[in-house]
Amino acid sequence: MKNNNSEKTLYQLVICACPDEETAVNIAENVVAQKLAACVNVLPSVYSIYHWQGNVESAKENMLLIKTITDKYTSLEKVIISLHPYEVPEIIALDINSGLPEYLKWIESSINDL
Repeated sequence: MKNNNSEKTLYQLVICACPDEETAVNIAENVVAQKLAACVNVLPSVYSIYHWQGNVESAKENMLLIKTITDKYTSLEKVIISLHPYEVPEIIALDINSGLPEYLKWIESSINDL
C-alpha cells in the first residue's frame, strides 16, 4: 500500500541485531510503548559473521523484526541508538510494498491510534 500523500511506502520492516536478549527485549518494549512500532518480534540466537575494524568477527545475537510506518522511522532510529550498546548498530529499514491489507491497517492504527 502506498501513502496517498507521496510515492513513499507507508509501512516498513526494520531489522536490528542485538548482542543479547535483555537488550533486544528492552528495545522492543520501548519502541512499542512509545508507539514507534506496532509489533516487534525478538528472534533468539542468530549467529552473525561480519567485518569489523579490519577483522572477521562472529557473535551470537538476537534479531529484532520491527513493524512500523515510515513517518516514525527517524524517531524509532533515535530510540534504538539510545538504548543499543553497539558503536554502529545494525538498523535497516525495508519498505513493505504489499501484505494482508487488514494487517497493514493494524500496523498504522496501532501506532497512530486510528
